[in-house]
Amino acid sequence: MSYFDAASAAPLHPVARQALLASVDEGWADPARPYREGRRARLLLDAAREAAAEAVGCRPDELVFTPSGTRAVHSGIKGALAGRRRVGRHLIASAVEHSSVLHSAEEFEADGGTVSRVPVSRSGTAGAEAYGAALRPDTALACLQSANHEVGTVQPVAEVAAVCRAAGVPLLVDAAQSLGWGPVEGDWSLLTASAHKWGGPSGVGLLVVRKGVRFAPQGPVDERESGRAAGFENIPAIVAAAASLRAVRAEAAEEAARLRELTGRIRARVPELVPDVEVVGDPVRRLPGIVTFSCLYVDGETVLHELDRAGFSVSSGSSCTSSTLTPSHVLKAMGVLSEGNVRVSLPPGTPAEEVDRFLSVLPDVVAAVREKLGAPAPRTAAHEDALLVDALGKRCPIPVIELAKVIEDVPVGGTVRVLSDDEAARLDIPAWCEMRGQQYVGEEPAERGSAYLVRRLS
Repeated sequence: MSYFDAASAAPLHPVARQALLASVDEGWADPARPYREGRRARLLLDAAREAAAEAVGCRPDELVFTPSGTRAVHSGIKGALAGRRRVGRHLIASAVEHSSVLHSAEEFEADGGTVSRVPVSRSGTAGAEAYGAALRPDTALACLQSANHEVGTVQPVAEVAAVCRAAGVPLLVDAAQSLGWGPVEGDWSLLTASAHKWGGPSGVGLLVVRKGVRFAPQGPVDERESGRAAGFENIPAIVAAAASLRAVRAEAAEEAARLRELTGRIRARVPELVPDVEVVGDPVRRLPGIVTFSCLYVDGETVLHELDRAGFSVSSGSSCTSSTLTPSHVLKAMGVLSEGNVRVSLPPGTPAEEVDRFLSVLPDVVAAVREKLGAPAPRTAAHEDALLVDALGKRCPIPVIELAKVIEDVPVGGTVRVLSDDEAARLDIPAWCEMRGQQYVGEEPAERGSAYLVRRLS
């Protein structure tokens, strides 16, 4: 089985396993106690903190360990907003942030705060100019991921941090996807990360708060981890997380070059092997191991199941997966095709032969899914140079399939109006038009759902 979903969770690094087992016998005691066992546990915890701080590029007393990366994000955002509540109640975040950031923003809004969501380019990049335009006198905090978890686009953190610093606004960076590859550049103020993204054990997160940043921990007061992460520290897991971070950093330069070649091969070959595919994300400013593409006329869940049967574990941001009924917020913000989305994220050590086998299997998988789905004969009504396609009640990718089947039934300059009540159509029909060289005219209200107007150009 080829595991190609390292962006969700990387396999446990051998160094992490060794450190975890070794510290189980030494790090079980309370590190706050002055007796021998407690001192031994404290030494392990302090050494892990120093190693992690060195990797991040911060002081050890600026870094605390949390029970997860999500908890680090929640605690970091809440603490920073509370610490600057006298400045105002305005939060800035990009439209493609991880759900932990977006959920924190939603909670902040529900509590009376205001949130500006910075748009991104078609490659998924949030520009420094857009952040500068969103800044206000009452802005308490800005958030930006170092790299996107779905498409791999690396964000211009240093430039955004400079804009925020000039305005006196702290920037929180979610570095979950990138920290294993290197420190985050720029004059950021807060940083979060998660150990299971770089091959450490799950259940360990990092929260860094730079000295001088106003921060007020929320919730009941706890004496552990500088009062910023309540509860007894999982010292064996923390030791393993720090050890694995140091290990992957030592391998990062060589492994990044190798994975970049493999993902570059996927980016180049997939459009050649599979028709009607859009490769998404920035082609240059991207993480080494992530490549994402979307296939017209298939649903993502079926593609994932078929690839699983063929021996490949991949993930999807598609609207047609069992975990969500709406398009991925990342793909939606980018304005790219969401149907049939496949994210390949290669863990360090992936053999080139496995990538070649994936490329040999993928075309038949997509072709079989397209054949299996077919396209129900659309109910059309001719109106001179116009057609009406009734796709109400049909889910992705059927509305787009039906559009594709009838577009040549109207003359050049003619129009097709697609009726659909599937939210994914709002993103996928314009994306199909761009891919196929047709003109997306716009959306009109309908008695049920919406009517999407497409003009044939070729």
